Amino acid sequence: MRLDRFINERMEEILTEWEAFAQTLLPAASQMTDLALRDHARQILQAIALDIETYQDPEQQLAKSQGLAPDTVDGESAASIHGALRQASNFSLLQLSAEYRALRATVLRLWLPQVNRMTSDVADEMVRFNEAIDQALAESVVTYSARADHMRELFLAILGHDLRAPLSSMSMAGDLLIRMQVDATQAGDIGARVKRGTRLMSSMVDDLIGYTRTQLGGGMPTQLREVDVGDVCRAALADAHATHPATRFEIEADEGLGGQYDAVRLHQLLTNLMVNAAQYGTRGAAVRIEARAHPDAVTVAVTNDGPVIPSDSLESIFSPLIQLPGEGEAEERPRTSLGLGLFVAREIAVAHGGTLTVTSSAECGTTFTAHLPRAPNSGGD
Repeated sequence: MRLDRFINERMEEILTEWEAFAQTLLPAASQMTDLALRDHARQILQAIALDIETYQDPEQQLAKSQGLAPDTVDGESAASIHGALRQASNFSLLQLSAEYRALRATVLRLWLPQVNRMTSDVADEMVRFNEAIDQALAESVVTYSARADHMRELFLAILGHDLRAPLSSMSMAGDLLIRMQVDATQAGDIGARVKRGTRLMSSMVDDLIGYTRTQLGGGMPTQLREVDVGDVCRAALADAHATHPATRFEIEADEGLGGQYDAVRLHQLLTNLMVNAAQYGTRGAAVRIEARAHPDAVTVAVTNDGPVIPSDSLESIFSPLIQLPGEGEAEERPRTSLGLGLFVAREIAVAHGGTLTVTSSAECGTTFTAHLPRAPNSGGD
């Protein structure tokens, strides 16, 4: 059977194996649907089959070997779109390349038993197939890299913009202390302003470090020891309230919330959730925290009564640089546009063998729930 015909006739079997392999590319694949994991795979295979079937002269073969096939010019081939979407889904470049390596191996493993004897035509089909796979990979890498470069530039621009506000506030506080005599009350207000600015910048730096570590491929490092989640919740609440002093926080915590956790990472996770809830919550309404004990896990739910998050945005808000419109930008409610807080929070939950999910409705508000096994099967170092 010709290879191009084999690909079209056994398409579903090949796609099933593609999807099964994509599911192993963690943590990116853990939050994706089966449809998203198959993203553009059918169109890529169809394009490969068509390429094998189509006559190719030596000049076209040379152009393809140099990554100059026609589809790469406009960047609209299925493979190029696949590369951009995989970058948006936080796949690494190595994981993207691994998908094509697995696809190449799968097709040849399934097809070669159908070949009765090796002929020049069979050899030519294998050469054309490998050329087409390499071409598709090149197209995916080009758009993946282009999007990654754009996101990096955008990220740095946002970071510089967001650091300007707390730095300006702290500079103003310094000028006041230098130019005028201040009484104890004024000094306290100025000190509180400086403290809020440093907390905000510290939070941004912590999120930036966490994001960078995940992008390097090592995941979020953790050092597990016996920790009481209730104590961490109360400490995180204190920090969140210091950042958002106008927000009221209410907490309900069960007894027996101990487990094997990284206290520093867990504090960062919970502070990010509480700050996010204060940032997007309705003014005057409390942010509610519930820490519950279960036989094998601890759950912490953080709820606010702000605007409902659209259902099609419930997953995207965990991506870096994604941020939904807030209810206001008053100076007493500082915020950052980095959009890393929820991304880092989920990565920390995953590093503990747990999950971070969100629900949002007008009746119940928006609730982020961290499910944390008491003794994770795996963790970082």
